[in-house]
Amino acid sequence: QVKAEKRFTWEDLMALPARTQTVDIHCVTRWSKLDTTWTGVPWRVFLEQIELAADATHVMVHCDGGYTTNVALEVLDDEDTMLAYLYNGQPLTPEHGYPLRLLVPKKYFWKSAKWLRGLEFMAGDRPGFWERYGYHMEGDPWREERFSW
Repeated sequence: QVKAEKRFTWEDLMALPARTQTVDIHCVTRWSKLDTTWTGVPWRVFLEQIELAADATHVMVHCDGGYTTNVALEVLDDEDTMLAYLYNGQPLTPEHGYPLRLLVPKKYFWKSAKWLRGLEFMAGDRPGFWERYGYHMEGDPWREERFSW
């Protein structure tokens, strides 16, 4: 649900303003890590590069390996959401999502999808890979929205 598809090179992303922030992360498997430091392009800065269709409400995040997850645009519209490429001042390792991951600190960490390859803007919600296999559609850690059952 964009007016025109757009592709970004690594150089395009690196030319955008970046920010470093420290946030807590929460995994669906019941662990949290406090004070993690990430650097990347703030979501709001990235979104300025795209002309969304008026009916866009959600994003399907596409990653290596066929993994996907859904996130509402209103959730992404937050000061701490970003396209992250550094963790603790170093380039992401493959384990942490090299070269790029979406960072959505206010949701369980599967919504901070690793190995980002594409963003599909949608006019409604639909389950991604993890959600089709039982993870909650929203993934709010404060509501303990781990699973859909």
